[in-house]
Amino acid sequence: MDPVTGWETEASLGGTYGVGPGEGEPVTADFWFDPACPWAWVTSRWMKQVETVRPVRVRWNVMSLAVLNENRLEELSENYRRGLREARGPVRVCVAVAADHGPQALDRLYTELGTRRHDEGRKLDRDTVREALKAAGLPVELADEADSTDRDEEVRASHDRGIGLVGQDVGTPVIAVPGPEGEPVAFFGPVVTPMPRGEAAGRLWDGVLLVAGTPGFYELKRSRTERPRID
Repeated sequence: MDPVTGWETEASLGGTYGVGPGEGEPVTADFWFDPACPWAWVTSRWMKQVETVRPVRVRWNVMSLAVLNENRLEELSENYRRGLREARGPVRVCVAVAADHGPQALDRLYTELGTRRHDEGRKLDRDTVREALKAAGLPVELADEADSTDRDEEVRASHDRGIGLVGQDVGTPVIAVPGPEGEPVAFFGPVVTPMPRGEAAGRLWDGVLLVAGTPGFYELKRSRTERPRID
């Protein structure tokens, strides 16, 4: 079992920092997402680009905006609280897929869910989730997990693994990469729009590895002036 993600897999965080296609050993980057988050969706598609230009493979994990915000609900608008309630179902389905079918299946489902939610603007209701499961080659009956609390402990465990690496005052996505000694170093983000493609995606990835390898580095930030989009 991987100590960072809890996956029953031989793949673990580590590897050398190759900076070009085919250079060095592959780096495993663990990525935590909530399928409802548009910023996580843009970053996830950036990571897909990175996989094509750098020796990187992404291992997908689930976090929950509902769990993240459960102790500050009184500070949030009713609109946002409603969104958090609606987001619980798809997260439960994602965790069920991860547990029963593995990280590659979760990758496929996230792509199908994200395409429908963020590219097409559809709600992640039961019909959309069933459609995404079918497109991902998974049992559509897993959509029933959305209304069950049976997976909530697994949701919290997956969420806590990511947050435990980066701290509470963040959002989604969370990315963990190997630090200088191979230990996981995690960050919130990168938050970026529009999505970098090709070598531009690779250069941003190089920067992530650079700051991960800098002891004591915590934050670079500026105010957002655009909505998340993929051009």
